[in-house]
Amino acid sequence: QVQVVESGGGLVQPGGSLRLSCSVSGIIFSIYAIGWYRQAPGKQRELVGSITSGGSTDYVDSVKGRFTISRDNAKNTVYLQMNSLKPEDTAVYYCNAEQGWFDTIPWNWGQGTQVTVSS
Repeated sequence: QVQVVESGGGLVQPGGSLRLSCSVSGIIFSIYAIGWYRQAPGKQRELVGSITSGGSTDYVDSVKGRFTISRDNAKNTVYLQMNSLKPEDTAVYYCNAEQGWFDTIPWNWGQGTQVTVSS
């Protein structure tokens, strides 16, 4: 029932920017806390940052000051604005439901969107 589409990835030079989108259907979107995850080759999937139903955000130390998460409930979409990109940001990026005040259930991992930072 839940359909998730991650998009916006691509090839970018170090120092460049990208904006990723996570569009979700089949849920009451406004009550969900949502996180952005990434998985680099040879590494485990890690939580990059999250946004609550109220719009509060949190980030892993390695991306603080560079990445910004926002949401547009009217579009059922969460965004990840990525600035000052580094080669170590190269990964497949995914979104999923996070722990919050409401009893929401994570969905199966989608296809993700590839971000490659290289000169």
